[in-house]
Amino acid sequence: MVKMSKIGKLPIPIPEGVNVTISESKIVVNGPNGTLELDIPRGIKVTIEETEEGKKVIKVSRESDKKQFKMLHGTIRALINNMVIGVTQGFTKELELHGVGYKVELEGNKLKLHLGLNHPIYVTIPEDLRVEVPSSTEIKIWGIDKQKVGNFAAYIRHLKKPDPYKGKGIRYKGEQIKLKEIKTLGA
Repeated sequence: MVKMSKIGKLPIPIPEGVNVTISESKIVVNGPNGTLELDIPRGIKVTIEETEEGKKVIKVSRESDKKQFKMLHGTIRALINNMVIGVTQGFTKELELHGVGYKVELEGNKLKLHLGLNHPIYVTIPEDLRVEVPSSTEIKIWGIDKQKVGNFAAYIRHLKKPDPYKGKGIRYKGEQIKLKEIKTLGA
């Protein structure tokens, strides 16, 4: 008997308006916001089944209890679940700029960031992401691929990480920065 991963054994409900196509080594999820696809590794099996209530669900299983398949089981299930959420709702990350003179502007498909340097930094926005600038110190990133949204937000944050002494820099909305105490000489 093959033991199942706690996350891997959970079925993924398929909402109305979402089409799922499974081939031998690929799954394609198509919904109102777009299409995403994922390569399925060998040893992992993805199927569409119908529940007792007549609703369709995606089930992920593995062929054996080998360590490599155990590691992939829950991960593939989570990635497919994120694909279904992405094509129906999408994912959002919000960033805040803290610091005197720190501001952001949207210029076409580029972000113009003023981060206390003697020149602005321009960042090109990927085509499959939408970026809004509600105020001069806020950035909202939206997309259907959770990984691309997170990577772009992390890249922008990396341009000016929060300073551990004053807290100036780019941070995620709601992120708490633990400030260090300034060291003094003598006394």
